[in-house]
Amino acid sequence: NVDGMGAKAEVDGNPVLLGNRRLMEEAGVDWRTMESDVERMQGGGRTVIHVALGGRLIGLLAVADAVRATSKAAVAALRERGVEVAMLTGDNRATAQRVADELGVDTVLADVLPGEKAQEIQKLQQRGRKVGMVGDGINDAPALTQADVGFAIGAGTDVAMESADVVLMKSDPQDVVGAISLSAATLRKMHQNLWWAAGYNVLAFPVAAGVFYPLTISPEVAAISMSGSTLLVAANALLLKRQRLEGIR
Repeated sequence: NVDGMGAKAEVDGNPVLLGNRRLMEEAGVDWRTMESDVERMQGGGRTVIHVALGGRLIGLLAVADAVRATSKAAVAALRERGVEVAMLTGDNRATAQRVADELGVDTVLADVLPGEKAQEIQKLQQRGRKVGMVGDGINDAPALTQADVGFAIGAGTDVAMESADVVLMKSDPQDVVGAISLSAATLRKMHQNLWWAAGYNVLAFPVAAGVFYPLTISPEVAAISMSGSTLLVAANALLLKRQRLEGIR
């Protein structure tokens, strides 16, 4: 494996290369003999793999990623929440742009080597962005760590799951929307409970201290009221179970 470029092997004593243009250039293989075919294939939104034998280009393989059925809806839901969606990929720009146009992705960062993904995340952060990274591979681990929030796909590699803050149990992009919805709902409950607890104590303490005498609270009533406040906070938190999470089916 040649990181971010392809693979190389030896067959019957002859060196064989499979990979992108960078791999061919580093090995001194003249890839221009099929340049027109490469441009035609990439123009169709496919990723082109060069095949070289004995230092000579002998063929091309074109592959295209199939977009998940829920990806477009997930991107639309994120954009509705004000989230800018970016694609960070090692594929060529033509292929990446085809997928981005199909899904409605805002920003395309293409031709990125695996070791450069974390650097691209850092550049976005330096521009004042809060970045959430979704990945599943070994090469995504540094970027997942660098991001403000890392989302790992449950079906991905162990190192990706160890590097992420959130692990999605299914390989469904909609779960990213659901995780954000759950986080927002949890934060709302925290704010509600904080305001209730603070408001209760602001009102109850002066009464219990006799500030409004002859209006006072007996110890028994005070104890029951405190327990009731705790129960209300707990019950409000448990209402999260009734929260309908966007994107979760």
